[in-house]
Parts: sequence; structure tokens; C-alpha cells
Amino acid sequence: MNKDQREIQRKLRILRYAEEIGHVSKACRYFGIGRSSFYRWRQAYAERGEAGLVNAPPIPKWHANRTSPEREEKVIYLRRKYHLGPMRIVWYLERYHDIRISDSTVSRILRRHGLNRLPRGTRTRKVHTKRYQKQVPGHHIQMDVKFLTFKGKQGEKVRRFQYTAIDDATRVRALKVYEKHTQANAIDFVNHIIEKFPFRIREIRTELPMVAPLVRETIGDGHEFQAKFHWHVEDLGIRHAYIRRATPQLNGKVERSHRSDQQEFYQLLSYKDDVDLEARLGEWERFYNFHRPHGAHNGKTPYEALRESYNQKRRCPDGISTLQ
Repeated sequence: MNKDQREIQRKLRILRYAEEIGHVSKACRYFGIGRSSFYRWRQAYAERGEAGLVNAPPIPKWHANRTSPEREEKVIYLRRKYHLGPMRIVWYLERYHDIRISDSTVSRILRRHGLNRLPRGTRTRKVHTKRYQKQVPGHHIQMDVKFLTFKGKQGEKVRRFQYTAIDDATRVRALKVYEKHTQANAIDFVNHIIEKFPFRIREIRTELPMVAPLVRETIGDGHEFQAKFHWHVEDLGIRHAYIRRATPQLNGKVERSHRSDQQEFYQLLSYKDDVDLEARLGEWERFYNFHRPHGAHNGKTPYEALRESYNQKRRCPDGISTLQ
């Protein structure tokens, strides 16, 4: 007989004795208990039987300051659906649900539901490289290509290529999908981002081809950024710089944005055709630039960061902005 069973037998003995003598006060004095405890035990026994006589911890079932179940459901949904971290969950809840909650509270909710660790494959290793960030929009544009693989209507493999350009300072991005991975498409994409970005581009950084850009025949990684692309960019008055080989972290912002594409867009996308893909990618680009909270800007969107950059640039000497 364990401790709980002994406690149940003691309380049953008191309840039966009171019933036998027909006097609650005498029974309570005899066993040395209060009448409030006796009545509480009797009611619990009548409602739940012997299980109601087990000693429960003297705490409420739901703490008054504990996060409501509705908020916990939103936190769990964002974690399971998009694999967001605690701080990004805080930004999403505040921006789209007007819910203010601390990142420590989000962490406790995730730990309570066994979601404090991301699934295998979603965590990234630490790269021991000095981080940098330009302060002027357009000073550095990082460009890269994301390889896409879809299943067609007949189950065939469909390959597409997402060309991506991201501004180092504001994280404003431009995206475009092509059927082929060529220099001609890379040149077309450069012309596209010049019209797309609301600032002057000074430098574009890309991967280094297998050989120098002056050589006409080049194969391997970064082959879309060869001589024709290089001199086209230079002729536009934009500096073209190559990052060192085997150092993708030097173009880390565009690489990281590709991971966001995969986790928050492509894993939720069902490929139908190229027209649908281009339309959905355009929606995702607008959401990323205008509505998605960004970690580099403490929850602000890229265009909000761009607006702040322009406001700081146009401030008067006395600190009053000339923009209304």
C-alpha cells in the first residue's frame, strides 16, 4: 500500500465514522481535523469516488499569469509550420495578431510542448567568419542562383532556376525564375534588378567561376557569371566583384535568404505550371520586402529599413527630418 492509498483509507475511515455516529463535529474532534476539510473530502468523494480523496498539489490548474491557450496555439503553429525561432515568432505575433509576448515566454512554451529544438536539417552550423553589413543601400548587391526541382503533371522532374539579388544594407530582394541557367539569363536579371531596385547599384558580388572571367570557355560553379556577364555589368557603370572560392559565407545574406525561401515558401508550394510559379513568387517577393519581419532590422521589414535609411540621410543638422 503506497502513500496515496493509505491517505484514501484514512479519509474513508473518517467519513464512515461520521456517518455511523451521525454527528460531523464529534467525528472531526475525534480525529483532529477541521470541518471544512471534512466537507471538502465528502464532496470530492461524492463527485469522483476514491480518486477525489487523493491529495492534489496546492496550486491552481492554470496559473493566472500563464499564456492563454489561444496564444500558445499560435506560437506552436508558427514553430511547426515555418520553423521560426522565438524572436521571429514574437515579431510575427506583434505585427499580424497585435499580441505582445516576450521571447523568453515563447521559449518556455516551446520547451513545454517539446518544440525547443528544430527538426534535423533545419539548424545550421556556425561559420567562423567576421560578419559585415553595409550602411548605404545599393553599395553591395549579393547575387546567386537557387536550383529548384519540381514534379510535373506526369510525374516528370522539372528543373527551374531562381535568380536572386539582395541588398546588403536593407535586405530588399528581387527574384526571377528562368528555365535555363545561362549567362544570358544572368544578364537579363541584372537589367531586371536595375529597374526593380529603388536605389542606385554600385557593386554586385557573385561566385567566382572556375577560371578568370576573361576566358571564354568556363565550366563549373558560378558559370552564369562569366566574361559576358562581367563586362555587361561593368559597362553599366556597376562594379562586379567575385567572392573567394569555397567561401559562400561571404555572400551569406543571399544564401540565408534562399533558406528562408525553402522553409517559408517552396515547402508550402505545389507546382502547377510556370505561370502560377511566377505569380506566387511575385507574391512571396512582395511579402518578403514589405511585410515579413527581418531579424537584421529587429522585426522591421526591408522597405521599412530602407525608409529609415533615407530619413537618416535627409536629416537636417538640428536632427529634424525634412521628410513629412
